[in-house]
Amino acid sequence: MDYPSTLALVVGFGLPLAVAFAALGQGRAAAAAMEGIARQPEAAGNIRSALILSLALIESLVIYVLLAFLLLFGRLPSVMEYLQQIGK
Repeated sequence: MDYPSTLALVVGFGLPLAVAFAALGQGRAAAAAMEGIARQPEAAGNIRSALILSLALIESLVIYVLLAFLLLFGRLPSVMEYLQQIGK
């Protein structure tokens, strides 16, 4: 497999995978926080603060992947350039 094809696969699958796993992580974190608040309602403020911090860190990872996606997407050749390169 050549470089442009590999790059297209990485760009095409990287961001959706990162978003899917981040969504799963955020869902698990929120569920654990709600369970913790249900068990100890007096600690709701501390749990909420920790939840917001962890959600922000998880979301920042997705933003980093989005940035990498945009940088790699700019390196992809156009379809016509790629077809001409293969035709040579």
